[in-house]
This record gives sequence, structure tokens and C-alpha cells, in this order.
Amino acid sequence: MGKSKEKAPAFMVHDCALAALATGKRAQSLRELRELLREIHPGCIYYHFWGVLMRPRFDNPEYLNDFAEWARHGLHDHVLAERLAVINPAEFSDMEDLRAELLEHIETRLDETDSVPWSKPDQEFHFIRSNIVVFDTHRRIEVPKDLAIIASQMSQGSIFYHFIDARRRTPDSVDDFQAWIRSFGDEYDDLITQIRNIDPYFATLRDLRAQLADLMKNYFRGKKA
Repeated sequence: MGKSKEKAPAFMVHDCALAALATGKRAQSLRELRELLREIHPGCIYYHFWGVLMRPRFDNPEYLNDFAEWARHGLHDHVLAERLAVINPAEFSDMEDLRAELLEHIETRLDETDSVPWSKPDQEFHFIRSNIVVFDTHRRIEVPKDLAIIASQMSQGSIFYHFIDARRRTPDSVDDFQAWIRSFGDEYDDLITQIRNIDPYFATLRDLRAQLADLMKNYFRGKKA
């Protein structure tokens, strides 16, 4: 077992909210969507994929990203909707790679169809950007074992900030839990691997919180403090 650092910094628990910002850009046809997607700010792509998780939901949505939702209910294109629905943004290193994937699916669909799909005027796709507003909860975690207790108490905003948004803040695109636990050396390599195996996209924030809390409780159960 390798040596741990003398003292790892405390994990500072933050909460967050997403402030939606209208861009004024909108598409009524699939071709217009393609043209706007080529130049739209990457923050819009982030919002229309990840931002869905932060919106109030009262049932299980049919599609997890806004592009698939619009393809189905705005353009009434079932084929394109299904193709866009299975895109997992967690599998892409950045928003530019995700943009390229979206454009490839749209280009393919335009090549397949004889006519360009259009939506009704009141069902246009409106591009939205978001700013993340971060709050310090003043909660601090000193050792990984305490994550087993605190994870289940975190707000959904905290889970979003530390487990999802962190991937665009950390140098190697990992969540804050993995990044912090690494500072204790290789003692927790198995825990880090288990956290890495949790898919952050195809679940609600509530489900992600439960998965993280259960994983950590099971890992630390029976271990000495």
C-alpha cells in the first residue's frame, strides 16, 4: 500500500442552482437546428443535456435530453428521437465532441428523408444557456468514511455540482468525490473504481444520491475508522 499524504484537505460540500438564460436563437426545422448547432455556445448543449436533471419532474420523462424530446414532439420524427435519446453525454470528453455527435445524427437523418421535418410555429426549439450559481453549505468532510453518512443527506443540487458538473471542472474530467478520495493515496482505489462505474446520466439526481450513499455505506461497513 502506498503512503498517504500527511493531511488531505477537507471536502467542502457545495450546493448549486442553474439559472436559465434565453439566447433568442430558435429552430423550426431540422435543417435550422443543424445550422444553429454548428455555432451555438457549448453551454447550450450542456444545458439541453445535463440541465434536464435539475428541472422539477413529476414523472419519468420519455426522453432525457431536449433534442430528442423536440425531435419526437416538435418534428414528430420517431426515428431521430430514438437515436438522439440514447446519446450519453458522459461518454464524451467535452461539449465539442458531443456537438459533433449530434450533428452526425442530424446529417444522417437529413440524408435519409425526402423532405425536411418542420415543427409548428408554437413548437420551435429554443436554445437556452445556463449559469451555475454555487452556494457554500459550510459542511466539511474530513475523511472518506464520513461520506457514507453525509452523501445521503446532500441536496440534489449538491449531487449535481459534485458528481456531474465537476466533470467539466476537474483536469481529468472526474467527479469531485473521486478527485478528493484520491488525495488519500491508493488505500481507496477500489472505492474510486466503484464510484467511477456509476453512470451519471440515465438516472435522476435522487437515484444518483441513493446509489452513491448505498455504495459508500456498503464499502465502509465493517471497516475500522
